[in-house]
Amino acid sequence: MPKYVIERDLPGAGKLAPAELQAVSQKSCAVLRELGPQIQWVHSYVTDDKIYCIYIAPNPEAVKEHARRGGFPANRISEVRSVIDPISAE
Repeated sequence: MPKYVIERDLPGAGKLAPAELQAVSQKSCAVLRELGPQIQWVHSYVTDDKIYCIYIAPNPEAVKEHARRGGFPANRISEVRSVIDPISAE
C-alpha cells in the first residue's frame, strides 16, 4: 500500500503543549477508527509552524477524507517513492 507524507500548515505547532498534542492525536485516532484499517498513521514530526505526518493509505483521497473529518489541514500530500538512509550508501 502507498505511503504518504502529509504537510500540515499549523502556525505555532512547535509551541503546542503536550496535552494539546495529545488531543490532536486522540482526534486523529478516532477518525482513523471510523475510516477503517485501510488508512494508518505511522508517526508525525512537529516543527515550529508545520506538522509532517507519515501515513499508509490506499490513495490521497483517503488522506484528504481523514483531514476533512478531523478538521486538520492537509496542505500537501506527497507519495513516498523511495526511502533512503545511511545504509543506502553501502
